[in-house]
Amino acid sequence: MKAIAVLPGKADSLHLAQLPMPSVKDIPNGRGVLVQILRVGVDGTDKEINAAEYGQAPPGFEFLVIGHECFGRVVEVGHKVWELKPGDYVVPTVRRPGNSFYDQIGQYDMTTDETYYERGINLRHGYLTEYFVDEPEYIVKVPQGLKHVAVLLEPTSVIEKGIIQAYEAQRRLKIWRPKRAAVLGAGTIGLLAALSLRMRGLEVTSFGRSPAPYRNSNLLEEIGARYVSTAETSLKDAAAKYGPFDLMFEATGFAPIVFEAMEHLGKNGALILSSVTGGGRNIQVPADMINLGFVLGNKVMVGTVNANREYFEAGVYDLSRAELEFPGWLSKFLTHPVEGLDNYRDMMRLLTQEKGAIKVFVNVVKE
Repeated sequence: MKAIAVLPGKADSLHLAQLPMPSVKDIPNGRGVLVQILRVGVDGTDKEINAAEYGQAPPGFEFLVIGHECFGRVVEVGHKVWELKPGDYVVPTVRRPGNSFYDQIGQYDMTTDETYYERGINLRHGYLTEYFVDEPEYIVKVPQGLKHVAVLLEPTSVIEKGIIQAYEAQRRLKIWRPKRAAVLGAGTIGLLAALSLRMRGLEVTSFGRSPAPYRNSNLLEEIGARYVSTAETSLKDAAAKYGPFDLMFEATGFAPIVFEAMEHLGKNGALILSSVTGGGRNIQVPADMINLGFVLGNKVMVGTVNANREYFEAGVYDLSRAELEFPGWLSKFLTHPVEGLDNYRDMMRLLTQEKGAIKVFVNVVKE
C-alpha cells in the first residue's frame, strides 16, 4: 500500500513508498484493530522532519512514514476487542510506550527514557498511508458528528494536556480561579488554545504578528476572544491594559517570546509552553528580574508536546462542545485540502509556502 515517507537525515527526501498491508493478526492475543485512514493533517513537525532536523526510521526500514494527525474508520477487529467495532470513527494517539515506570502505567507521554517512540516522528511509522493496525488502548473513538473536524483532535490533545496540567499544578493554591488568559500565537495551536480557554470561561487575549482583520483574527473574534497584533501593541503594553494574565499559553514557535511571557505573567499565574524549537538562538534577558518575579509571585511554568489518551478524550469533549456553541467554526480551520497520497509534493508545497494556511490536510479516502 502507498505511503508518504522521508529518508531520515536526508533533507527534502519526501517520496512515495510502499508498505505491506497490515492485519489484525499483527497484534497478539486477538487485540488487533485494523483502521482505514481517511484524512491526515500535516504541520510544522512534518516539515521539520522532511528538512532532516530530527526523526528516525523504524528498525528494519530505511524510510519513515510521516503524518501524526490521523482520522480513520475501523475496518476489522480481533476476537478479543470489545471497545471498538467496524464502522467506528477513530483517531489514534501518537506516542508509544518505552520502558520507564511512566510508560508502563499509561503515562507514556511522560517517559523518562532517552529513546522515545512516536508514530510518524521517531522510530514508528506514521499515518500518511492507507491502513494501520494497533491495539485499542491507542485508538480513541469519536462521535459521528465530529467526523468532518476530527482530524483536529491530535493538536487539540496537546492543548488539553497543557491546560489540564496547569490546572493540576495550580491545585497547590487551593482556590485558584483564573479569569484572564493570554495566548501567544494565532496559528492552529493558538486558535485551539483560545477556544479551549474561552469554553472554560476565561477572558482571552490572543496575540499574533499580523494586523487585523484577517482570517485568524476574525475566527478569534467569533468566539469572543480579543486579538492584539504585536506589530501594533507590545506584550508589555497589552498586559498592562488587559491583564494581569492568570494563565498564558505560548504557541509561537519563537523561543525568545517565552522570556517576555515570563516577565508579564500575573502573580500566582501559570505559563504553558507548547513550542518545540531547534537551533541555537541566543538572546539577552533580564534574568534577575524574571527570577525575582517567579519566586515572589508564586508563578509556575509547564510544557506540553504530546499526549496520552486521557487528553485525546478531553479533546473529544471540547470539540463536541465547540460544535454546539460555535457551529461551523472548527470547519474553517481546514483551509487547504490535498486529494490523495500521490499529491505529496503539493502537500509539502502548501505546508512550506502557503502563508494563509491554517491547516493543510490530505484526504486519503474521500467519504
